[in-house]
Amino acid sequence: MPNSMEEKVTETMEPEFKLLELEDREILQPYLQADANRSCERTFANIYLWKRQYPVEYAFVKGSLVFRSVRSGSFSFPVGGEDKKAAVGWMLEQCEREQRPFQMHVVLKEEAKLLEEWFPDRFSIVFNRDTADYLYETQKLQTLTGKKYHAKRNYINRFLQQNADWSYEQITSENAEECFQMAQEWRRENGCEDDPDKNAEMCVTFNALRLLDELSLTGGLIRVDGRVVAFAIGEPACGDTFVVHIEKAYAEVDGAYPMINQQFAIHAAEGYTYINREDDMGEEGLRRAKLSYQPVNLIEKAFVTLKEGR
Repeated sequence: MPNSMEEKVTETMEPEFKLLELEDREILQPYLQADANRSCERTFANIYLWKRQYPVEYAFVKGSLVFRSVRSGSFSFPVGGEDKKAAVGWMLEQCEREQRPFQMHVVLKEEAKLLEEWFPDRFSIVFNRDTADYLYETQKLQTLTGKKYHAKRNYINRFLQQNADWSYEQITSENAEECFQMAQEWRRENGCEDDPDKNAEMCVTFNALRLLDELSLTGGLIRVDGRVVAFAIGEPACGDTFVVHIEKAYAEVDGAYPMINQQFAIHAAEGYTYINREDDMGEEGLRRAKLSYQPVNLIEKAFVTLKEGR
């Protein structure tokens, strides 16, 4: 958290929003880590990697860290700090002064409850199922025991039977280029150039591989006969949760996706109680796949505006 001098400056100066840059990580990380939550959006790496598609700026408001969308002006819920209510109050006043609509994005359930307590009957709070993160028990993804995981075990057994010469290894500067090459081939095979959303996701993937060390990300890959056929990238979301941001595998390699899912859980998420595998973006096939791994909870997120007349 900020020291006393930083807090004094924050309290006495009008907040000044600044575009997010890589060098800001050291300053912002203590704030992001102060509020232990399991959402995939509350990590510096995720915010930074998606900034081309969703550009944001940040400021310190009443002792808390606040992000603001460059395009829509929508605020994040305050992070860190002692007086988040005061920070939200400043946002409301700022929107009134600038005569623009008040908006907050990616507001978690517990944060929505606080908004209702602090400012009763002022907000319209709408949760979107398509943006809910899937939360799993790490041990279950590692062991895949029980009837509900029978199909997953079959896929993995098929992979093992068909690929005797396979191995798992951590992604490093020495093998990251091979993941780049695999990602480029995956991009071509899946028609990402013609799909803006898929293309944006692949840009994030390439930058995550390029900035693995700078963003303190963890990666793992699977080889078959020496060739990279799957990889995953993630990081801790908080003390008990590891979030998987990226997972890619060749569809023609039978069982490659369940294999990287399990192996990454074993090697990268050991010691974490939960694994967050992000949302399904409303895609039916992706939703079925994520539900098939038996999530223990959905991390719901809301969009918040002012009620009419408020």
